[in-house]
Amino acid sequence: MKVIVVTGTPGTGKTAVAKKIAQKKGYLYVDVNAIIRKYGLSEGYDKKRKTKLIDVKKLNAALVKEIRLHSKEKGMVIDSHLSHYLPRKLVDVCIVTKCALPVLQRRLKKRHYSSSKIRENLDSEIFGICLNEAKEKGHRVNVVDTTKGIKRASLSPFF
Repeated sequence: MKVIVVTGTPGTGKTAVAKKIAQKKGYLYVDVNAIIRKYGLSEGYDKKRKTKLIDVKKLNAALVKEIRLHSKEKGMVIDSHLSHYLPRKLVDVCIVTKCALPVLQRRLKKRHYSSSKIRENLDSEIFGICLNEAKEKGHRVNVVDTTKGIKRASLSPFF
């Protein structure tokens, strides 16, 4: 089974890219938020940052379990800004979504993110946190720019 992880700063188009690839390739789409709920992985809530606290080791164990459960599938696309934490040996391709800062800011405002949460995510994009972490984990990384939308993003290498 082929495993593709799609990661990136919130608002950069991960879900749109992941769903499109899963649909076109006939792969199973995995929303990590659903996995977090399914396995009860939330270990609290950071009120200041307005985010769930997740133990990445426990998340990885749950994702490995899901990969094994669905091993008969043709492939799987895992969607999360935490998906790049999966061990390299389990992942065939790691896609990192990126977009221009003004576009990202607009998308996050549309989601009604607080100004501090928008700043946090813009900083994450500026410093390329997901991209750098994915490279540090040894993943074979492909960057997809969604600034002009998913229809114009270069997804042809995945089809």
